[in-house]
Amino acid sequence: MIPETALPRHLNESVQMKSGYLDFRIEKLGECSMPSPFSGMQFIDDRRRAVYHRDLADISGFFRSGKEPPAMELAGPRERIFFDPSDLSCGIVTCGGLCPGLNDVIRAIVISLFHHYGVKTVYGFQYGFEGLVLRCGHKPLELTPQSVAGINKFGGTFLGSSRGPQDVSEMTDTLERLKVGILFAIGGDGTLRGAQAINDEARRRKLRTAVIGVPKTIDNDISYIDRSFGFLTAVSEARKAIASAHSEAYGARNGVGLVKLMGRDSGFIAAHSVLSENEVNFCLIPEVPFSVENLLSALEERLRRRSHAVIVVAEGAGRHIPGGPRECDASGNVRYGDIGLYLRDRIKEHFAGIGMSLNMKYIDPSYIIRSVAADANDSAFCLLLGHNAVHAGMTGRTGMVVGNWAGRFTHVPIRLAVSERKKIDPKGRVWSSVLAATGQPAM
Repeated sequence: MIPETALPRHLNESVQMKSGYLDFRIEKLGECSMPSPFSGMQFIDDRRRAVYHRDLADISGFFRSGKEPPAMELAGPRERIFFDPSDLSCGIVTCGGLCPGLNDVIRAIVISLFHHYGVKTVYGFQYGFEGLVLRCGHKPLELTPQSVAGINKFGGTFLGSSRGPQDVSEMTDTLERLKVGILFAIGGDGTLRGAQAINDEARRRKLRTAVIGVPKTIDNDISYIDRSFGFLTAVSEARKAIASAHSEAYGARNGVGLVKLMGRDSGFIAAHSVLSENEVNFCLIPEVPFSVENLLSALEERLRRRSHAVIVVAEGAGRHIPGGPRECDASGNVRYGDIGLYLRDRIKEHFAGIGMSLNMKYIDPSYIIRSVAADANDSAFCLLLGHNAVHAGMTGRTGMVVGNWAGRFTHVPIRLAVSERKKIDPKGRVWSSVLAATGQPAM
């Protein structure tokens, strides 16, 4: 299952050329002068690229104008590297909410540093960016292949996590004191913004410190990246919750199964879960506004006709409801009111008001889904993400994330990746497929 990727509507000017041409150039600390100790693999030529546009008409337009189409560097090992592995220390930090595959990525990075390149000092910073701030009192862990053995079998993060910004100067002080040459930051939008701030401060101080991001967002909402790790595991687990909701609804007269899934700004998990478990009658996502009154009317008609219904709602779908409660989490992200509980109560009130019996089952599997171990598909994906993050860091690349595009691993500037959240196109292929699967009316 390949999630649909949409071109962000508004691009940050700092990552876009004046001509509007997407700038995928990657910052480097310097020339790669050392031969790589990594052997037994095919090296990637720096000139190889993955073309951004997927439509032949778009690509042809660039060539007709005499310009090369925008393209991303291919990830992978290079024949020559920037850092001397015998004199290199690295650090790993995980931030934000839990996501299947975090431990897989940590282990992959450590294994690659030790066994592919011979790096012997790897620090694990505990509890997110707090671990980079001395006054928070979290002592860095010394990571080895032995200490991370088997952690990929468990959910959560071996290093711990936290939300919220920390002082960039203090975090950079820690990296400078420990002589960290490469920092691997595993996290979502907020984490990557923090990583970019550290990279900017390191450049201001003229430090030989590279910052490599590994994009972690269970919502799959980072731009210019087809898929983030943990997403397919989340869809697989969400499918189980939907199946349970259908069983409960089908087994009762006027039964309604209401499932709330993750998706604060983007409805990828909800949409793909509906496609994978085709028993859903209504799917509500943040990208498509809906009227509660229209939903209640359509639900009433469905129950009179079929006596059961299943509703899947993404957590951010209630943003369009007038007067809905809002607040922010520690990272400054907008946290919307609980749309699941809101709909549960409104549905109950509506059917009580018209004197129609109702058997409602509300399921919110969010914390169960995000804390499970990665499935086989995601585990393999995480391994390759971790390896490619190490390959990029060893060549002195910095201010970038390891992504994937059209089936190939790529390099994307952090500034571009966080320029806007990736969303489902209401007129695109994925949403039209969801509408065809549910048969739901316009709401």
